[in-house]
Amino acid sequence: MERRSFLKKAGAGLAAGAVAAPAVAQTAGSSPTVTWRLASSFPKSLDTIYGGAEVVAKRVAAATGGKFQIRVFAGGEIVPALSVVDAVQNGTVECCHTVPYYFFGKDPTFAFGAAIPFGMNARQQNAWMYHGGGLELMREFYREYNMINFAAGNTGSQMGGWFRKEIRTVNDLKGLKFRIGGTGGLPLQKLGVVPQQIAGGDIYPSLEKGTIDAAEWVGPYDDEKLGFNKVAKYYYYPGWWEGGPEIDLFVNIKAWEALPKEYQAILEAACYEANVDMLAKYDALNPGALKKLIANGVQLRPFPNDVLAACYKATQETYDEISAKNAKFKKVYEPWKVFLKDQVQWFAVTENRFDNFMIAAQRSTQARAPAAPPKGGAAKAAPAKSAPAAKK
Repeated sequence: MERRSFLKKAGAGLAAGAVAAPAVAQTAGSSPTVTWRLASSFPKSLDTIYGGAEVVAKRVAAATGGKFQIRVFAGGEIVPALSVVDAVQNGTVECCHTVPYYFFGKDPTFAFGAAIPFGMNARQQNAWMYHGGGLELMREFYREYNMINFAAGNTGSQMGGWFRKEIRTVNDLKGLKFRIGGTGGLPLQKLGVVPQQIAGGDIYPSLEKGTIDAAEWVGPYDDEKLGFNKVAKYYYYPGWWEGGPEIDLFVNIKAWEALPKEYQAILEAACYEANVDMLAKYDALNPGALKKLIANGVQLRPFPNDVLAACYKATQETYDEISAKNAKFKKVYEPWKVFLKDQVQWFAVTENRFDNFMIAAQRSTQARAPAAPPKGGAAKAAPAKSAPAAKK
């Protein structure tokens, strides 16, 4: 009798909760509590690049109801900023957020996961990684370091850096102690530069004390935050060594494989979000920051064409030299080079034409704009000019 009564009551309860019960059971059975530590290579003051890791952590927590928590540590908090890959490889932390080219000293092949000189812009890098075979090649390489990689940020094309003196000719590069990340320093060595790899938080004091003569970081928004304009006034562009540098989330293989499949999917989706969000944030914030820097006396300068040409030549020589003695580098470089060639030709067809016309049109509009009227009077109308046709 008691058994019949129990079954009757139980049946009524199951009927009432028929929709929710399976979800609760699935959650209870396949959604364990997971806590990871993430070591960043960046200081907390940089809400853009450091913030990419926070985007990942917040999205993962939100999508799992707080059951998958990733605690983010800034560069130097638990491991040095430039030692985060070692920490992931050895299992000291489960993951890190960094720029792969920082570790080109282990093997220059690392840099393909971020950017190499005269390489791809941000969109081309995404195309290469997501649909051009780059992800498969890099994962095969990184597996030797006990890691799996996920694109989790991009700064877009970077600036060429801050210099105490003007760079007018290639000779001005000789003897220059230049903080530069990744493989960009390799071709510059051929031109007499002394490259220095220094973590972001240590660049300002090095530049201020004169330990280095020049430094590059990312772009106007971050560079202003770090105060480089206070110790160097010449701001050069473009950062030809970083056309579209990718920031990666490196995850320890064992930690990755131990995750439930749903958590793996959520983490991967969170990295996609961070990749898109970081680039959009930089694009939104850099224009205003550049205007502010110029208003405060910064001298904006393009690298002279002959300097760029010399750097390009030295870069191609560097790639040939590395490929000749590093089979891993060559295995990635050969298909990367073919993909880049096609991308450059495609972008020249419509992107370049459109961008060049928009630049010319904007400059023409600005040239025709009337000057601000003096107090108590009206400004005279500027003579009308037709917009120049942008060169193809």
